[in-house]
Amino acid sequence: METFNHELNTYFESWMGPRDKRVEGMPLLDSYLPTFALTVMYLLIVWLGPKCMEQRQPYSCRGLMVLYNLGITLLSFYMFYELVTTVWHGGYKFLCQDTHSAPEVDNKVINVLWWYYFSKLIEFMDTFFFILRKNNHQITFLHIYHHASMLNIWWFVMNWIPCGHSYFGSSLNSFVHVVMYSYYGLSVIPAIRPYLWWKRYITQLQLIQFCLTMSQTICAVVWPCGFPSGWLWFQICYMSSFIILFSNFYIQTYKKQSASRRKEHQNGSSASTNGHANGTSLMEHGAARKLRVD
Repeated sequence: METFNHELNTYFESWMGPRDKRVEGMPLLDSYLPTFALTVMYLLIVWLGPKCMEQRQPYSCRGLMVLYNLGITLLSFYMFYELVTTVWHGGYKFLCQDTHSAPEVDNKVINVLWWYYFSKLIEFMDTFFFILRKNNHQITFLHIYHHASMLNIWWFVMNWIPCGHSYFGSSLNSFVHVVMYSYYGLSVIPAIRPYLWWKRYITQLQLIQFCLTMSQTICAVVWPCGFPSGWLWFQICYMSSFIILFSNFYIQTYKKQSASRRKEHQNGSSASTNGHANGTSLMEHGAARKLRVD
């Protein structure tokens, strides 16, 4: 196995250059096999999980989900705070930042970004909760693509570009996750759910995040600083895919829903007269069956 790992790493290095020695010995990073195996297990659970739940009643998981979402919220806040304060006081440049600056600054960024990589493994629980609660309509291509790809991409990021320009997208994503997972944690509590009005703005915030990340990446292409250009172009393509997929999700979820509400109002339906259905606003009632994107 050790020989195979060495040959695999040698193959990757033949394509992308030498790995960053500063991450040697960090959990899960010395070999790609654990990350790949965990992703395969995730996809198998996505495929087999709904089949196993077909003849079973859905699980509530309410208490566990509150703790899970609270934990992800706190971890995301920690990563956002540490990254922003570290790069600010460390003198990182916004337009482009190479992977080698002050050693103490780079090492701190590397340590925080390892937690960011590991958080992508923890977030597989999003899908597992959908399966246990039989919310299979929320296990979409976008959801699986997002979760499976992020863990794998960040294994490569941590091995080749574990600091420098890599800080920006992860900082923004950590901030978005503070907003998003705090919402999902609160939405599990029935008494609070009717007062949560900002769900649609989470997707807007995500789209802003992708656009800002892509714009900042383009800056590093236009004003290079030694950060590997291949990774920059990959980031631009990856963010473009998210912008397309998340925009489609937003249109399908909210724009068509708004058009449907206007049509009901024009037809004079009783539900649109008071704006509620069974004690739930029409927007919330419709969104309850819509897809969660995280």
